[in-house]
Amino acid sequence: MTALNPDFAEEMMKYGEDTALACFNCGTCSAICPLLHDHFPRKLIRYIQIGAKDRILENAAELWKCLHCGLCTQTCPREANPGEIILSLKRMAVENWRKS
Repeated sequence: MTALNPDFAEEMMKYGEDTALACFNCGTCSAICPLLHDHFPRKLIRYIQIGAKDRILENAAELWKCLHCGLCTQTCPREANPGEIILSLKRMAVENWRKS
């Protein structure tokens, strides 16, 4: 069972991310993503929104699949900047890995 943290989106700001809550999960980022893997990055942004930090950390290896090509950011209608969100999640995952 995943514990939800309602303050997780605000916690992500210290890693450089502040736009995940602007996303309305339209799927444009996932449609353009060359990974075509399990709704990446849409799924990860949704995890931030609902506070599922544990779910992200359990699957942290997925974060490094991102090519940081910028296509998701270029096509996002809400300017949520999915590529930068993924980079922030990488920073968070590395910090949590160091603590463990």
